[in-house]
Amino acid sequence: MGTDLHELLRSLRVWDVELPSFDPASAPAEPLPLFVEWFAKAVAAGQTEPHTMTLATSDEDGLPDVRIVMLHGADADGWAFATHATSRKGRQLAARPYAALSFYWPTQGRQIRLRGPVEVAPAREGQADLHARSTGALAAALVGRQSEVLGSMEELGRASDGAWDRARSDPDAPAPTWTLYRLRPEEVEFFQGDARRRHVRLVYRRAEEGWLKELLWP
Repeated sequence: MGTDLHELLRSLRVWDVELPSFDPASAPAEPLPLFVEWFAKAVAAGQTEPHTMTLATSDEDGLPDVRIVMLHGADADGWAFATHATSRKGRQLAARPYAALSFYWPTQGRQIRLRGPVEVAPAREGQADLHARSTGALAAALVGRQSEVLGSMEELGRASDGAWDRARSDPDAPAPTWTLYRLRPEEVEFFQGDARRRHVRLVYRRAEEGWLKELLWP
């Protein structure tokens, strides 16, 4: 017999750990310091791949798309990620330069959601970011053709082998379409789960000067 999905779903539990407390009254005036604090605590708690995040974009017709990408940094200029400008998400961001990000760290019962306009970083910054990463990351970028139709796994194997050879022999090899993007949030929400379902939701909204903070009903 096959798996009963509904029975399986009902058997699962979330946050089967001791959750941290969060007093929104003590939150800083801006979201970035709180993000860094929560990120560091997720790492300390042993959260698997805390630097992965969901990126949501939309195409020219306004149809949504979503995938997991890696955080490359966060500072006053925004939250950074990278991809090929010719990929599906790169084309979508060119057509509609606005996106949303979300982080989920179940070891802490925490989520962080951001949305805002996306800007392309200067090409030299994108290449510097790429060359500061691993040989495998460079090899993957050199393969390119992300989101194009693939004829066979053998074709991918040949292209990948060639890219690995070049990445090893020339660690500064350029990947022209590789692009660094920055999302400058207009809104950032911090969600702290609570065992009694009294979840804390604190949202920052960018104002003309600084940020406004509000609590939301869970």
